[in-house]
Amino acid sequence: MNQHVTAKRRDRGPKGRSLDDAALVEVRGLLEGLELRRDLLIEFLHKIQDTYGCLSAAHIRALAELMALPQAEIYEVASFYDHFDVVREGESVPAPLTIRVCDSISCMMAGSEALISALENGADPSLMRVVRAPCMGRCDTAPAARVGDREVDDATSDGILKLASEGGFDAVVPEYVNLYAYQEYGGYGLYEKVRSGEITTEALLEALSDAGLRGLGGAGFPAGKKWGFVRSYKGPRLMTINGDEGEPGTFKDRYLLESDPHRTLEGALIAAHAVEAERIYFYMRDEYPAVLEILRAEIEALESAELIEPGYIELRRGAGAYICGEESAMIESIEGKRGLPRHRPPYIAEVGLFGKPTLNHNVETLWWIRDIVENGAQWFADQGKPGHPGPRSWSVSGRVKEPGVKLAPAGITIRELIDDYCGGMEDGHTFKAYLPGGASGGILPAHLDQVPLDFGGELADLGAFVGSHAVVVLSDKDSVKEATLNLLRFFMHESCGQCTPCRGGTEKMVALLERDGPLDEEAIRDLEAVMRDASICGLGQAAPNPVNHLLTYFKDEL
Repeated sequence: MNQHVTAKRRDRGPKGRSLDDAALVEVRGLLEGLELRRDLLIEFLHKIQDTYGCLSAAHIRALAELMALPQAEIYEVASFYDHFDVVREGESVPAPLTIRVCDSISCMMAGSEALISALENGADPSLMRVVRAPCMGRCDTAPAARVGDREVDDATSDGILKLASEGGFDAVVPEYVNLYAYQEYGGYGLYEKVRSGEITTEALLEALSDAGLRGLGGAGFPAGKKWGFVRSYKGPRLMTINGDEGEPGTFKDRYLLESDPHRTLEGALIAAHAVEAERIYFYMRDEYPAVLEILRAEIEALESAELIEPGYIELRRGAGAYICGEESAMIESIEGKRGLPRHRPPYIAEVGLFGKPTLNHNVETLWWIRDIVENGAQWFADQGKPGHPGPRSWSVSGRVKEPGVKLAPAGITIRELIDDYCGGMEDGHTFKAYLPGGASGGILPAHLDQVPLDFGGELADLGAFVGSHAVVVLSDKDSVKEATLNLLRFFMHESCGQCTPCRGGTEKMVALLERDGPLDEEAIRDLEAVMRDASICGLGQAAPNPVNHLLTYFKDEL
């Protein structure tokens, strides 16, 4: 086809739905002064959703006009994410107030189903809507809810409805160590030494390797080795921080950022300097409104203090998609697309964000860098159990007296975590089972209470893994089958839909578990094998783990 004709057709802009002039004025006003880059599409959708409570067809059409994008492309991105409400012509807009209630495993155990039912019966649907939500990262204060942007711990229906009637739905930002306070205790001194060359990149790499620091978002890849891989590829290079902590049972990164965010930010600047990254993109889940407020304020403070150039750290806001915790899906989301995992190789260390070599780290991994360099690699390594270097921030929830983030050694056992760090089991509860690594790490029985919790080793031999260090403790009052169903329903909902083994496999697995009568173990095992072997990413590959353990250790419940 003639290129001139093709170009003219593109210049005609979006087709189909007629342009609403009022909607165009509204969207143009929201985006005034902003660069209309394609990778900012999700940020623009947030602006519309935040202002109008939904994404109307007229606003999508106006945004398509301004960005010269097909409406279908915007629609497919918006409809992918749970926190965007796409409203077609003739459909009713959502109620002005949204109440989200977590129904993931820790909240289910704490009574979220009864809470949801009470709210649905007590809420005025014209004023508020009640929405089921996956893990909100507040598992230690389950059941968790969110009224607007106000996060609610130990939620009750009376308390939520009272809050809804009184108003005031903004995020409540907890007290934390801001830039001024952080610098009072030597903050960014290490970064200055690194930037000046007083501490070399080679010395940093040696320290991280000797300390045994691993990626603490789930995969556990050695941090120093990752830096070396990224540095080996020709620049320009970029860096991403994965704050999409969506694994049910996980809340450690939220705790770290709500208490001392600059430890992560300084660690990020040091890592970015080591790999000569041109820019840092901090991807933070939308389920953490208080953290988002903190990061906005402290990144701006870093710019005002001239510790970074304006725009060097770019904060990107997720939109409710667990799959974006997978690094390549997160990169797709930063680029303003659906969060679909990429086929690998190439890995993002070679071809990452915007096609450039990209260093990606979890929040906690970066949080430890300053301590390792200042105190020494041996100091860090010695805080773990023999053969398991380093401390870990454990997210512990479920049937323990004192849930929360517990700083404890790598290689600790579940028995030690419960007895020495969590005050034992709740009164009237007997230890029955535990999740060593969130929803995808499997479910082990209580008699396997002396297994060292760390990457690989005996835990891996049992078909389990520590992942993001999210430990959920079950008791004799809990059904492992119901817990497994809760986890598989979560995976079914969160599957990105890109590959059939995961999309269809999770749906079929839930159906098999929901059947009355004896389970069809042969069909489940066959399906498990297909999902593990043929799924594109870790979601489909790991989703069968709890089912495997249900069939292996808890047949008495079937």
